[in-house]
Amino acid sequence: MGWLPLSFGFPAILVGLLALPVIWWLLRLTPPKPQTETFPPLRILAHVVRKEETPHQSPWWLTLLRLLMAALIIFALAEPVFNAREATPASGSATAIVIDNGWASANDWEVRVATAERLIADANDAGQPVVLAFTAERANEEIGPFDAATARERLNAAEPRPVPTDRQAIYARVAQALESMPGASVAVLSDGLAAEGDETAFTTLLGNGASRLVWVTPGDLAMVGIADSENLAEAFTFTAIRPDTDALPRQAVAAAFDDRGRRIAEANLTFSAGETEAEGRFAVPFELRNDFVSIAVDGENQAASVRLLDENSRRRRVGLISQSEADAAQPLLSPLYYIRRALEPFSDLVEASSTDLAEAIPQILEQRPAMIVMADVGTLPDTARERLVEWMNQGGTLVRFAGSRMAAAGDDEELLPVRLRTGERALGGALSWTEPQPVTEFPASGPFADLAPPSEVTVSRQVLAEPTSDIVERTWANLADGTPLVTGARRGDGTLVLFHVTPEATWSSLPISGSFVEMLRRIVQLSRNQGRIDAAGDGSAGALAPYRMIAADGQLVPPGPEARPLAQGATPAVEIENPPGFYGTEEGVVAHNLLQPDATFTPIAQPQTTLPVTRAAYAFDEAVDLKGPLIAAAIALMVLDTLAVLWMGGAFARRPARKAAPSAAAGALVVALAGGLALLHASPVWAQDIQPGDEEAIAAISQTRIAYVVTGNGSIDSVSRAGLQGLSRYLIDKTALEPGDPAGVDIETDELAFYPLIYWPIDEAATMPSEAALARVDAYMREGGTVLFDTRDQYSTGFDAGSTSPSTRRLRDILASMNVPPLEPVPQDHVLTKTFFIMPDFPGRFSGSPLWVEASMDAANPDNRPVRTGDGVTPIMITANDFAGAWAIDASGAPMLPTVPSDPMQRIYAYRAGVNIMMYMLTGNYKSDQVHVPILLERLGQ
Repeated sequence: MGWLPLSFGFPAILVGLLALPVIWWLLRLTPPKPQTETFPPLRILAHVVRKEETPHQSPWWLTLLRLLMAALIIFALAEPVFNAREATPASGSATAIVIDNGWASANDWEVRVATAERLIADANDAGQPVVLAFTAERANEEIGPFDAATARERLNAAEPRPVPTDRQAIYARVAQALESMPGASVAVLSDGLAAEGDETAFTTLLGNGASRLVWVTPGDLAMVGIADSENLAEAFTFTAIRPDTDALPRQAVAAAFDDRGRRIAEANLTFSAGETEAEGRFAVPFELRNDFVSIAVDGENQAASVRLLDENSRRRRVGLISQSEADAAQPLLSPLYYIRRALEPFSDLVEASSTDLAEAIPQILEQRPAMIVMADVGTLPDTARERLVEWMNQGGTLVRFAGSRMAAAGDDEELLPVRLRTGERALGGALSWTEPQPVTEFPASGPFADLAPPSEVTVSRQVLAEPTSDIVERTWANLADGTPLVTGARRGDGTLVLFHVTPEATWSSLPISGSFVEMLRRIVQLSRNQGRIDAAGDGSAGALAPYRMIAADGQLVPPGPEARPLAQGATPAVEIENPPGFYGTEEGVVAHNLLQPDATFTPIAQPQTTLPVTRAAYAFDEAVDLKGPLIAAAIALMVLDTLAVLWMGGAFARRPARKAAPSAAAGALVVALAGGLALLHASPVWAQDIQPGDEEAIAAISQTRIAYVVTGNGSIDSVSRAGLQGLSRYLIDKTALEPGDPAGVDIETDELAFYPLIYWPIDEAATMPSEAALARVDAYMREGGTVLFDTRDQYSTGFDAGSTSPSTRRLRDILASMNVPPLEPVPQDHVLTKTFFIMPDFPGRFSGSPLWVEASMDAANPDNRPVRTGDGVTPIMITANDFAGAWAIDASGAPMLPTVPSDPMQRIYAYRAGVNIMMYMLTGNYKSDQVHVPILLERLGQ
């Protein structure tokens, strides 16, 4: 069952979705376990006032979560697939997959592998073995049959090759393998290009009882290759080709690169509509063109789009020297006429302006030619001769033609490859017994070995070489009677060549033959200043080792283990053993290119067959199996459901961590009484009376915080906050109390009931509070809050009737409008002296000032009661010892202000005084009840 783009492997399971209403009904009847609350007084009240009734069924969001989880499981069991593909029809006893992995497949090799993987998966589902073959591999490669796992391994190990396909050999191997598996399905994954012998190959492949053909071709053959190039006199030209199926106009850019891979020139290619060829031109100086090593088309990642260039593609500068004046009336008799005609197409020719050899040779050498041709030059001046010999020994190529001047000049061993006899030899004529001699086969060891001998050429006159032991090695061309026609030899790093005839058609018909052009061209190719590439070092042919190969994607890479030396001579084929690339050494290389000048890109045609044909295109498998993600989503929802049930049951309710305290019972009492005090400060709240701002109020009373009055003086306020912060840390370390961050309050506007203690540093420079603010403070103290006034003037004045300190006067003004109870210094038996620590006095940053508290009403019977009788908490405390200054710490936890006097224990006593004050504020006189423990135990019958 399938709908686009979603399909199901077992759609019948989707009927289970009809059970969702029943699941919903069951879930609504089974609410989660109610939350169990411990006794945090404020939090339970905060929750109670917001709930008017207890749920008797599951919340709607929990029900929806569980229904979604059930639906996901049902969908997962139905095995949904997104963008499902149609399986390839499988029939017969096996599946044969034949893949073109030649250079044309490199551009989209990944999608070809993905297509083959789908075919292997379909064969595996059908229980069929797989025959897997590649058309650009050796014919003896193992092709199977394989199981699906092995076939995938071999497929993933395969890679495109920079060589043409060999369908005939590979298809024959596949057909042989299928003889034992009749009726197999055959899948052909072609590169889209036709090759020679395709018809025979397909007949062989499909002629052994195949049951079906799966034909897979690329949908687009938009490729560009470089088939030929030529370095002309005015520009470097090259020919680009494309398939005839790519009929739309197209433009491309080709670039030329040097031996370091640098981009040194660009050319535009323009294919008109329907054209399959386009010409590109690099119109740059020939010196720059001679640096070209390769040409590549941008954006084409394949070997055919790269053409390598060697010395044969470089234009040489050739100097021409003759001692004869040019005769404009008879140009055919000019010694240089045929030489010019032969060399102009592939060389840059330079000539001296003078026929005087002393001037002509230096002029030519100054232009740095690769080769110099001298036509019938006799004796050379000594200075010019020395420079010419030096140039030749450094790598130059000197080509000399014989004539009457050379025959009369005598022997010159440095400028002649062989010793010559004096005079010249005449063949034919009335007084001669011999006939003009034809040219015989070129010696196999010479550079003309692959050229056909010119049968129409005859020689009637020549200069003869003296027979020597090395005459055979130095002979490049012979006449039929065995006498040399062309000889050559090495001179240092250069080459010396002698034509034993004249360059004009007076001694022979060679200059007017096509062989003359080919012979000169071959010599020009040998004229390289960067070294030689011949095996013997004398121009003879040999095998060249692989140097740099072109990969299937067009990149230059080191040669692989399968590459073999390239034999020179006839144009070798591009194959696995001789892939395209450079062959030779660092001294010189030969380019072996993939495409020949007559190459074309012809689209492959589907073979004519009576078998059922399934056409397909290369594509990635976009099918996504949703079963795993759906099950994972259901598990995630199950985890969320579990967490939600635990949360609703109170499993994650926050419980304050317990600190080490004087006793566990004392810690429990501290927590309980802290809650009771907070309840005392909080006003009753009913669900129907909820007002804006209640959330902030509940957050404020959820944690005990110490407050300080903001005076408006930055230094005083910062010390107050730092002091209360230090005291809070000390409380956390020493007691079970965990107060929050100190709160700065504005007595004019802020609510004061949230805080059990408010620290008020007196600043005589601050503005006197308004009557309304003082009334609010007075009400706060009447309702159970305590204000700790700190004048911070212990060393300025005392707190007595005669005090005249500005801070004391300001405190008196503040207290004048309040209902202040009678005060007294803390007596020795007051609860404050033993609430947590035993404290005889209460120092701060200063010491000596007493701590004033509300006076006790009855202290007449100290024998029966170890503490004073005041069960309430004093609403007011007054000191001059600067408590906040002693408690204040900086960001690193170090004290901010020194104590006076400088005594480390005074700061510790100040902290302990703060702990006693806080414990007293939160617990009251509970310790005074400890005297009744014997009586209580007696009543309980203990």
